[in-house]
Amino acid sequence: QVQLVESGGGLVQTGGSLRLSCVASGSIFTINVMGWYRQTPGAQRELVATITSGGSTNYANSVKGRFTISADNAKNTVYLQMTSLKPEDTAVYYCNVDGRLTTRQAFISWGPGTQVTVSS
Repeated sequence: QVQLVESGGGLVQTGGSLRLSCVASGSIFTINVMGWYRQTPGAQRELVATITSGGSTNYANSVKGRFTISADNAKNTVYLQMTSLKPEDTAVYYCNVDGRLTTRQAFISWGPGTQVTVSS
């Protein structure tokens, strides 16, 4: 019912930058929170950053000062600007959207993931 399409991943050298985008489409009534998570093989998926519909943001300590999350509510799109990338940022990055399909029906959707690889 809600589809997420991510883009912007790739290979970058240490110290480089990437910008991830995620567009949500479908029968969306409202979005409460949009965010980015990441996962490496054998590890649990971890929060990177979230942003509420009101613009409040939350970041993992490991990315504070380097990553910036933003959103275009009119386009149901969330961005993650990543700078000063480190090899430990290498992971599959997943977009997450929390919202409502109707006044009574909530949803949580995940994107398929986009690979970010930072070479040393």
